[in-house]
Amino acid sequence: MKQRVVVLGATGSIGTSTLDVLARHPDRFEVLALTAATQVDVLFQQCLTFKPALAVMVSAEHARALAEQLKAAGSRTQVLSGPQALLEVAAHEQADVVMAAIVGAAGLAPCLAAARAGKRLLLANKEALVVGGEVFLDAVRAGGATLLPIDSEHSAIFQSLPADRSAWSIQVDKIILTASGGPFRTREPHTLRDVTPEQACAHPNWVMGRKISVDSATMMNKALEVIEARYLFGMTPEQIEVVIHPQSVIHSMVQYRDHSVVAQLGTPDMRVPIAYGLSWPDRIHSGAQALDFRAMADMTFEALDAPGHAERFAGLHLAWEALRAPAGTTAVLNAANEIAVDAFLTGRIRFDQIHQVNLQTLSRGLDNSPHSLQDLLALDAQSRQRAQQVVQGLSR
Repeated sequence: MKQRVVVLGATGSIGTSTLDVLARHPDRFEVLALTAATQVDVLFQQCLTFKPALAVMVSAEHARALAEQLKAAGSRTQVLSGPQALLEVAAHEQADVVMAAIVGAAGLAPCLAAARAGKRLLLANKEALVVGGEVFLDAVRAGGATLLPIDSEHSAIFQSLPADRSAWSIQVDKIILTASGGPFRTREPHTLRDVTPEQACAHPNWVMGRKISVDSATMMNKALEVIEARYLFGMTPEQIEVVIHPQSVIHSMVQYRDHSVVAQLGTPDMRVPIAYGLSWPDRIHSGAQALDFRAMADMTFEALDAPGHAERFAGLHLAWEALRAPAGTTAVLNAANEIAVDAFLTGRIRFDQIHQVNLQTLSRGLDNSPHSLQDLLALDAQSRQRAQQVVQGLSR
């Protein structure tokens, strides 16, 4: 039988890459539902191509526009709208696989719904673990869901670990996340105040959305990945290391107790981890180019304490601080960073002030530790409000 797939966030970079892989294997997969926030025209074309039974837009206005276009085209796709519709398709009884590619904390609730419903959950949404933490993992365990990481780094680690999860704590010394260093790896730290949004979004290796591109430029994406790795693989913060690897060929590594290292290599193409998540434990063609070792440039590595990196990537170290702080602190960091990046992209703060927003928001601490989705959403809202206050202070 074909696997029925729901793609949450179908119009983003991960969503479109997922659909590209699915289109290569019509004998194995069919699309059950597609969701999007605002890109009506893109979702319309996707619906015509993949003929899902359901499509979801966040707002009723966008849903009406999509429904009108689909009706005029003779499509039978049913259009729904609103947060509740996202939860319904994520937990749909006919869904076998859910690709969670909604960016930001907005993706947490549908991820929880898919986990509780016991789906194969392909996690491209960092915030499910960064914000959800143990609350999210409890939902995965309770629902009997299969959780597979889609971030290239976490997929690489998963592929490099023993198949027997019980061996991880016995055999593994540490996991090593690689980072490209983004577009400002060699830029003088004192010039970062002059960075424009266009410069920050011009990643040298990967094609990503604007928010994720800025996170890569600040290395906050790596901070979130450190937090995510802690929850995904059950390692202590001290067992997680980051090394800068500008070529983005080695996607991450696992060092074992005997000090041997297993690494996963590949071209910088998100279709590789997506295809692995869709087909695990099998492997299918992804559409990505194969590595040509004869033409490949030298692979280089840099430590985080190399000259200038502490100033360029100040936010990265907040990951370990947040993991050692009370539960919920990682959710505060994520909320603050989303507000800070939006403020930078809309011209309200400078690039170098993103870290200030995150740091000052974290310094206000927690009122209570979260124990439920409602607690997490309340903490997220409170943290965003505090971050906005910091932004306003910096904007004056």
